Amino acid sequence: MERIEVAGVAIDPRHFIGGERVNSTVTFADYSPIDGALLAQIARGGSQEAELAVNAARNAFPSWAATEPAVRAAIMHRIADLVDERMEELSIVETTDNGGLLRSNRRGVMPRVAHNFRFFADWLTNELHHAPFETRGHINKVSWNPAGVAVLITPWNAPLMLATWKIAPALAAGDTVILKPAEWSPLTASLLCDITKAAGLPDGVFNVVQGYGEEAGAALVSHPGISRISFTGSVPTAKLVARAAAENLTPCSFELGGKSPTIIVDDADLDLAVSLAVEQYDNAGQVCLAGTRLLVQESIAPLFIERFKERALAIKQGDPRDPETDIGPQIHGEHFSRIEGFVDRAKLSGAELAFGGQRNAALEGLYYEPTLVIEPAPGSEIVTAEVFGPVLTLQTFSTDDESIAMANSTEFGLAAVVVSGNRQRAEHLASQLVAGTVWINCFFVRDLRAPFGGSKKSGIGREGGTWSFDFYSDVKNTVVSPTGWKE
Repeated sequence: MERIEVAGVAIDPRHFIGGERVNSTVTFADYSPIDGALLAQIARGGSQEAELAVNAARNAFPSWAATEPAVRAAIMHRIADLVDERMEELSIVETTDNGGLLRSNRRGVMPRVAHNFRFFADWLTNELHHAPFETRGHINKVSWNPAGVAVLITPWNAPLMLATWKIAPALAAGDTVILKPAEWSPLTASLLCDITKAAGLPDGVFNVVQGYGEEAGAALVSHPGISRISFTGSVPTAKLVARAAAENLTPCSFELGGKSPTIIVDDADLDLAVSLAVEQYDNAGQVCLAGTRLLVQESIAPLFIERFKERALAIKQGDPRDPETDIGPQIHGEHFSRIEGFVDRAKLSGAELAFGGQRNAALEGLYYEPTLVIEPAPGSEIVTAEVFGPVLTLQTFSTDDESIAMANSTEFGLAAVVVSGNRQRAEHLASQLVAGTVWINCFFVRDLRAPFGGSKKSGIGREGGTWSFDFYSDVKNTVVSPTGWKE
């Protein structure tokens, strides 16, 4: 198996294990969601490749763990610099592979990839400390020690950026890494292998095993030689990962689904509310944090719906490489059918559609129209299950207490949006929401210094700043006595 060319960029479709490209006897097909074109046949790993990767990562661990933090940080900065140099290639490959907007990859997503490496490198050297403290004359010293091999399983909706949210802190902590990228979008992970090699990351410190979750992923998370598992994906898959991890008591971090509310109260700036609501269609609705449940106070609902519909129908859907496009296709035919099923069942149950609800007839391929479902039945599937597509629901409420009850009525608790013109009211609403992140009069403002993660079935653990190091490290307290010294 040799390198292939995708959008003018040479990519190796093999695994990356121990600093070398490794083939498999079987492959899987990777198609572009833009036009269905076959992009590559990708090496399909299983238990054999997982064993090779774990051995390589374990062999590399002692040396990498002993590497001075400043040296680890310097290598990570070189990785970030090479990401910057290859920004255009990474952007076009990512767009071709997962259908995300090219302009977004260029302006925001790929710069965030570089930022992830720089941020955690700098946090390691500048911020990761705990002041010594005294207990009855004894001194406590807290340290973050490398834990071992970290297996990272990442999603397809922002493949490289979301992977490096995990890769960067794991490497900074002194762990060695095995990445299992999503099979629907594996290509930029392969490019990252070339980048880490060129940056001087020692062989075996970063490895990539490609393949299906039930094969490669299952073999990795059940391996007794690993020390950490970080998974982003669905609740059902997380349960399988957790069962496998339990056999070896391997610590897990999960970032799972969302069904986040956007609460719009009667004193909200209506233009702002409409703009924030329309943002929930970003990336064709394939955003875990999206506030897909619009909860609008009754008195302003008719005017809000009128303005929102006008703005939503102006969204330009099409080829994500076109700079005028606002949203592109769904990632895969299987996922497209899943979205169709949610909306079709909602219609059969009597839900009203304000607009959308079908394939975009003006386009060839996996383009599902932005959709709004009005006043679905409380507790129905469309308002409790994650659709992960351009499908929003709208429900009305009369009182603030009712809005909180509705917002907290699902099994998820990843994020929430509150839109209000009264700061005290907004902050009170936010304080009552069960969510890992709450945005007030804004959306998708992210800072790696802040904790990120979900409540309830939206996840376990937090990422960002020292929270990431807490997971990827063995946190130690050393207590030093004031007595017994001969010097």
